[in-house]
Amino acid sequence: MSEAERIQKVLAAAGVASRRAVEEMVVQGRIAVNGQPARLGQRVDPECDTVEVDGIPVGLRADLVYYLLNKPTGVVATASDPQGRPTVVDMVPGEPRVFPVGRLDAYSEGLLLLTNDGGLTHRLTHPSFGIDKEYLAHVEGQPRRGALRQLRDGVELEDGTAQAVAVSLPEPSVIRIVVHEGRNRLVRRMCEAIGHPVIRLVRTRIGPLADRKLSPGEWRELSRSEVRELERGGSGSTVN
Repeated sequence: MSEAERIQKVLAAAGVASRRAVEEMVVQGRIAVNGQPARLGQRVDPECDTVEVDGIPVGLRADLVYYLLNKPTGVVATASDPQGRPTVVDMVPGEPRVFPVGRLDAYSEGLLLLTNDGGLTHRLTHPSFGIDKEYLAHVEGQPRRGALRQLRDGVELEDGTAQAVAVSLPEPSVIRIVVHEGRNRLVRRMCEAIGHPVIRLVRTRIGPLADRKLSPGEWRELSRSEVRELERGGSGSTVN
C-alpha cells in the first residue's frame, strides 16, 4: 500500500513542474484533489486520490506505463485474437498488463499507444477531446484538388458523415490526412468514398507523438513530458 506524500513532491515526481512551481499553482487554484481545491502541503495518495491540474487528471500511480509502438502489418491491435494472429500486446513487456489505445487494423501500420492508464485512454479515444491522428495513405490513382476538398468538407459513409481535420498531397498518390475520430477503418473508407482506395496506410502521429526513428516492430516508453502533453490534449507534433 502506498503512503501519502506532499502534493508538491508527488506532482514534481510525475513531471508536472518543480516543487516550487507546484506550490504556486496550488495558490493560484489550478490544482484539485478529489474534486476540491488543493491546499499547500496537502498529502495525497497516488493509489487512491485523483489529482487534476487545470482540470486535467494526472496519472500518478507508480505502475502506470506508456509504450509507443510502430505496429507492422499483420499484427492486430487487440489484447488477444481468437484466430491466433500476433497482437500488439505480444510485442511489448507482459507486465504490467497494457492495452492498445484506439484502433489500427491488421493491414495498417504505424504508431500505436499502449498503456494501463484508463483515464488517459478515455481522453485519447473519445471524439469530444479532438485528438489528432495523422496518416499517410498511399492510394490508387492520383487524387485531384476536388477529391481532397471532399475529404475536408465531409464524405458520407454507411455509419454517418466523416470529415478530415486537415488533408494534403505530399506526393501524387499519397494523401496526408488528419482525423479526430476512431471509427473502424475510417481513413480507408473515406479514401474509397472519393474513388481512391488505399494500397498502404501508415499512422504517423497521435496527438503530439511522432517518431521517425522507430522502425516497424520497435517500441519505446514515453517520456514524462510526452505523457504530460497527451494529458493536456496537445495536437502539435513532437518528432524524435
